[in-house]
Amino acid sequence: MTAVPRSAEVVVIGGGAIGTSIAFHLAEAGVRDVVLLDRGELGAGSTCRAAGGVRAQFSDRINIELGARSLDAFARFGRRPGQEIDLRRVGYLFLLSTPEDVASFERDVALQNTLGVASRMIDVAEAGALSPLIATDGLLAAAWSPGDGHCTPESVVLGYARGARRLGATLLTGVTVTDLDMSAGRVRTDRGAIRAGAVVCAAGAWSAAIGELAGVALPVTPLRRQIVCTEPMPELTGPVPFTIDFTSTFYFHREGPGLLIGMSDPEQEPGFHLGYCEDWLPRLGAAIGARAPKLLDIGLRTGWAGLYEVTPDHNALIGRSSNFLYATGFSGHGFLQAPAVGEVIRDLYLDRAPVVDTGPLTADRFLAGAAGRPESHIV
Repeated sequence: MTAVPRSAEVVVIGGGAIGTSIAFHLAEAGVRDVVLLDRGELGAGSTCRAAGGVRAQFSDRINIELGARSLDAFARFGRRPGQEIDLRRVGYLFLLSTPEDVASFERDVALQNTLGVASRMIDVAEAGALSPLIATDGLLAAAWSPGDGHCTPESVVLGYARGARRLGATLLTGVTVTDLDMSAGRVRTDRGAIRAGAVVCAAGAWSAAIGELAGVALPVTPLRRQIVCTEPMPELTGPVPFTIDFTSTFYFHREGPGLLIGMSDPEQEPGFHLGYCEDWLPRLGAAIGARAPKLLDIGLRTGWAGLYEVTPDHNALIGRSSNFLYATGFSGHGFLQAPAVGEVIRDLYLDRAPVVDTGPLTADRFLAGAAGRPESHIV
């Protein structure tokens, strides 16, 4: 068993899309001796179980800017860091069925437009034309952003990992962090200790425990989310937008010859429930029957479960406390925001103004009396 390096300028804990993006951007900026540690395999946590959606449709400035900047990075991913990620910019389509949601999305779209996102409100007829698998009964309007889409999470991790290694970073798997002594700058692992100038927590759903070791409260709760893929659907022709029924959270997009389907399960208890469980299928079936009944006749091929890392306000934790930095708690948005978050953590480490001002996302906002928390639509 290979021992860990004895010292590092920065140790990144977590090898998903966020962690590998951070390692790449630090190494690209000339930071020497970047060491990334993951107790499993790269991307084997939440990232490889993500739906792969990438978008800039949010309801606050920070999330819009993180999403839009990341979309630009995904579009150039083949050149930097250099990896095919199967990006499909088929658009994101939010289906709205209450007056309150329509009014909310109208405000959101207006804000998105001021920040350069080409989203717009559309009528029910256009929504049905864009996504013919849906039933439009009960819909009032939809929000459409043609520049959004989806790509392959595993390929993103591979691209960032290869790029980081090419630039001199060390990425190690099968290494468990057992303790942190931030005052002494020491990371203890089951393969030895590392003297570290700084530590970055990008441990996703497992971040609360890492924060506790560092003496920083990271209020992250794991919550299982499940996905299924259909049998091949040869009748599918043309692009299929990433379609979300906002009321139920049921969504789908093309995955190979079929569809990937998911939904937030209101009956899911928080916790590290890692296994796939078919108990949610009746609730998913009811949502499909209400919004896309044609899909009830399509067989299911496979399913899997992953963990969201949920914070009390469903927004990320991004910040720095002395020599401990953190990027976690994305509540389902981590993969799609990973490129921009890697840049932000790079900038915070280098003590320069970040490319996106994420000041309101520090963990301090949950201290007693804190105010001004950002809000965003969660799917």
